[in-house]
Amino acid sequence: MQKLAIPSYSFATKNYCLLMKPGIIMGNIVVTAGGFALASKGTFNLPLFFATLIGLAFIIASACVFNNYIDRDTDKKMKRTKDRGLATGAISAYGAILFGVILGILGALVLYTFTNLITVSVALVGFFVYVILYSFSKYYSIHGTIVGSVAGAIPPVVGYCAVSNRIDAAAVILFFMMVMWQMPHFFAIAIYRIDDYMEASIPVMPVIRGMRETKIYMMLYVIAFTTVSILLTVYGYTGISYLVIVALLGVAWIRLCAKGFSCKNDKLWARQMFIFSLVVVMTLYVTIPFTVVSN
Repeated sequence: MQKLAIPSYSFATKNYCLLMKPGIIMGNIVVTAGGFALASKGTFNLPLFFATLIGLAFIIASACVFNNYIDRDTDKKMKRTKDRGLATGAISAYGAILFGVILGILGALVLYTFTNLITVSVALVGFFVYVILYSFSKYYSIHGTIVGSVAGAIPPVVGYCAVSNRIDAAAVILFFMMVMWQMPHFFAIAIYRIDDYMEASIPVMPVIRGMRETKIYMMLYVIAFTTVSILLTVYGYTGISYLVIVALLGVAWIRLCAKGFSCKNDKLWARQMFIFSLVVVMTLYVTIPFTVVSN
């Protein structure tokens, strides 16, 4: 008699882990830590720090699970997503929803217990924007990218509010920094993954408006990101060393962006823009704890 094939525990675990998009979680943890450090001004509350990271990580994981659930049919059409657990059927829709609900409740409880209502509220707004507004709007409008950037700008604000218990100029600057950063980051992905987006009929800027217009917008957003980032020093939250690093990274990013107008391989250039965008945001948020001005 032939033995019934049962998926291994490790295989199921891997699929559920991938459903949470661990890469996105780790990236958001870094910027959350930067926001936390900015508000801490040299005095670090470690229990609060870890509670904030853990709580937000659960909420982000929950949002990613629900996003994967919404995208499950589209994921089957795209090369980079066709092997996801929901797309292949390795994870059931019911299992994914239950998993997402549990993660979301755990995250909200951790933040509510250890932080404050402003932090919880900001985190839940980010969850709503990502899962409800972004997950559906991206199928109907090129402006879905802007909606997604709003959700992606929430983590550093959560980190900041966990310490400060308020939304002030620094929180607003952190928010707009991430909004401006994500737009060229997303556009770079859309260019080098353009075949996938066309196959899935997702209206991203390069598909609808063309490469040149997309590159113009990328340049404008890179300049805006650099300008907004400088405001942390202008308003006295960070020191001159941070300003110097922002200026150097900004100039380098602008130069790379400018090369896109004369490049012969758009996908290769877009891949370089994508990688450098990660270098920029990680460098700045790692720099913040060492350059914050203590009052």
